[in-house]
Amino acid sequence: MAKWRVLITAPYMLPIIDEYADVFKCNDAEYVKANVEERLEEDALLEIVGDYHAIIAGDDRFTRRVFEAAKNLKVLSKWGTGIDSYDQAAAADHGITITRTVDAFTEPVSDTVLGHILNFARNLAAMDRHMKDGVWEKIPGRALNESTIGVIGVGATGSAVLRKARPFDARLLGTDIAELQPGHIKTLGVEMVSFETLLTDSDFVCLQCDLNETSHHLMNRDAFKRMKSTAFFINCARGPVVDEQALIWALENGEIAGAGLDVFEHEPLPADSPLKQMHNVFMAPHNSNSSPKAWRNVHQLTLDAMFGMLNPDGPTA
Repeated sequence: MAKWRVLITAPYMLPIIDEYADVFKCNDAEYVKANVEERLEEDALLEIVGDYHAIIAGDDRFTRRVFEAAKNLKVLSKWGTGIDSYDQAAAADHGITITRTVDAFTEPVSDTVLGHILNFARNLAAMDRHMKDGVWEKIPGRALNESTIGVIGVGATGSAVLRKARPFDARLLGTDIAELQPGHIKTLGVEMVSFETLLTDSDFVCLQCDLNETSHHLMNRDAFKRMKSTAFFINCARGPVVDEQALIWALENGEIAGAGLDVFEHEPLPADSPLKQMHNVFMAPHNSNSSPKAWRNVHQLTLDAMFGMLNPDGPTA
């Protein structure tokens, strides 16, 4: 019998975990695949966590009750970056280490943000829809060199958005609760401003901050009211940073011109969400991390982090 039992709940890792069977064997570990599609909620986790020393997880709901039931759990290794669905204080109270892959999806997510900016600036999807409906209409667009792009959260992904936008000669604004190094600001060509100034001045507001106690519902009704009525909002960060009802209100009342959304306050997005009926909203199912290269890297880093904790003096391969 193997020394370590590992539960796999991360949806992206489940299809390929057998490719790493030798890595588990080398580390005296065996793994079990959970039955999961998007994520496991508290009740589902409570039924299964008790037997495992480590879990490779996605956005599952690891609450205090789950950690209390996980009597043997030593390591919770997140496939990806965001750990806002984990009760980190409860994990610490029970001596459970949480690992994650920081900056895992910087490139694909920043590409997605830039794609939304270009789509809105050039009205690509709107004109395609009109053409297919038999309507020959030249919808006005704008060039990025006559636009202002604002990024909320100038971390790894926010910085990548600014870096990729710079060659388009747009005015670049950034805001962050952390102080950035002057050299980094100069390299990005970004003007750091207040949150309020970014909202009022930007033609494209790109949300790239983490979800934590300071950012929950950061984008609320007051924030959307500050934006230009011609501005577009893009969220490829975390859903609950946005008060989704406030976003729907802003779109329905013309407070903003449109939105590009990869994440939502409640996932999967409810079938009756008004967002699904809006032609000026472009959505994806939390998929901006899609990248074979990034995924392979995260697979390996997730395993390295987990086995580095389980076998600090042994192989991780």
